[in-house]
Amino acid sequence: MTQEPRQTEAPDESVREVFLRLYADGRAYAQAEVERQKLRAGMVAVGVRNAVIFAAIAVMLIFAALVACLIGAIIALSPHLGAGWATTVVSGGSLVVASILLLIAKGQIGQMKRAVKS
Repeated sequence: MTQEPRQTEAPDESVREVFLRLYADGRAYAQAEVERQKLRAGMVAVGVRNAVIFAAIAVMLIFAALVACLIGAIIALSPHLGAGWATTVVSGGSLVVASILLLIAKGQIGQMKRAVKS
C-alpha cells in the first residue's frame, strides 16, 4: 500500500499576476525598510541631542568651577599681595596658561593641515 502524493491545486496565476504580486511585495518591503531607517535615524538624533545637552551642561559647570577656582586664588593671595596685585597675578597667570594652550592648538591645526595636504 503505497500512498501517492497528494496534489494540491496551485492557483492558476498568470506570469503577469505573479510579477505584479512580486512588485507589490517588493514595494512593501522597501517601504518597511524606509520606515525602519527613519526610526533608527530618529533614535540616533535623540541620542546625539541628549549628548550635546549633557556636554553643554558639563562645559558650563567646568567654566563655573574654573571661575570659582580663580576667585578663590585671588582671595587666598589678597592677604599676602593685596587685592589689586592678587587679581593681577591670577589674571596674568590665566592669560599665560591660555596663551600656551592656544599655541598648542595652533600647532595641532598646522600639523593637521600638513597631514591633509600630503
